[in-house]
Amino acid sequence: MHNKKKYINKSAYSIQGIKTISNSLPPGVNKIMRRGGYNYSSLVNNWTEMVGKKISEMCYPKSIKIDKNLTDGVLLLNVFHGNQLFVEYSKQDIIDKINSFFGYKFIKQVKIALVDEKVDMKNKDSLNSSENKKIDNRINEIKNSNLKKKLIKLVTEYENKSSK
Repeated sequence: MHNKKKYINKSAYSIQGIKTISNSLPPGVNKIMRRGGYNYSSLVNNWTEMVGKKISEMCYPKSIKIDKNLTDGVLLLNVFHGNQLFVEYSKQDIIDKINSFFGYKFIKQVKIALVDEKVDMKNKDSLNSSENKKIDNRINEIKNSNLKKKLIKLVTEYENKSSK
């Protein structure tokens, strides 16, 4: 009778000559994906929603060390000086919230690293007076009045948001 061929992907290409997804990614990304880098990314992106605003203002995730099964990880938190006692008492609450977000026992332990000063993000977002003058001059050069009004409105909204 007929012999069935076993198609085992031994090369970078599949049966029809198309590369598999895992082989089309850069080698560094493959390593990170195998280690659960997407979990760290989603932890950082959703940090405030996971642990709440109060805790997220006191600390932020620095790194995660996870085993090969992507369970029982150790989360290292940067904690602002003066808030370490509150975060220390909130460790189990943080672990419970993160594990419920992921749906399995992702974090087993939380370690704390102290950070001396808070980074002021408002200074980075606000524009100085010379930048404001440049933007105003460029906007005034625009001939389309509708576009000019919308850009002025955008700049004022941006200034209001960054001043808060």
